[in-house]
Amino acid sequence: MIEIHHTAVAQAPLAACFAYLDDYTHVPSWLFGITQFDPVGEPVRGLGAVYNAAMRVGPKTLGSVVEITAWEENALIQLDSIDGLTTHSQWRFEAVSKEATRLTVDFHYELPGGLAGKALARIVEPFVAQAIRHTDATLRRQVEQAAQRSS
Repeated sequence: MIEIHHTAVAQAPLAACFAYLDDYTHVPSWLFGITQFDPVGEPVRGLGAVYNAAMRVGPKTLGSVVEITAWEENALIQLDSIDGLTTHSQWRFEAVSKEATRLTVDFHYELPGGLAGKALARIVEPFVAQAIRHTDATLRRQVEQAAQRSS
């Protein structure tokens, strides 16, 4: 299993950060490697929302169906896979000040076993550090720009 823990501070109000991350249409633009993140039925946000997701990892595209299993406005979004690649992610939001928000994310990915899983792990491991740096920088930039536009 691959586990990632990351914390960053965005220079944007808590509500703006949460609203941006809670909008599924933004996910492919900031989450590194995600090429598809489409709702499956209703609801399209909040607890119980389900999404078809695809992630490009090197030469391979991995599919997963994820569901929001915990959701608390301006505080928490948690997604767990229900089909495909086994994943778990939890995003926590905390106001640092009126204009700054701490974003904490925990990602867990489980790769398939056997030779195929070992080969995939060799592709994924170098990808993880790059993905974290890209996602952090891109997400903070986009959240901060969205907050500036709405103020």
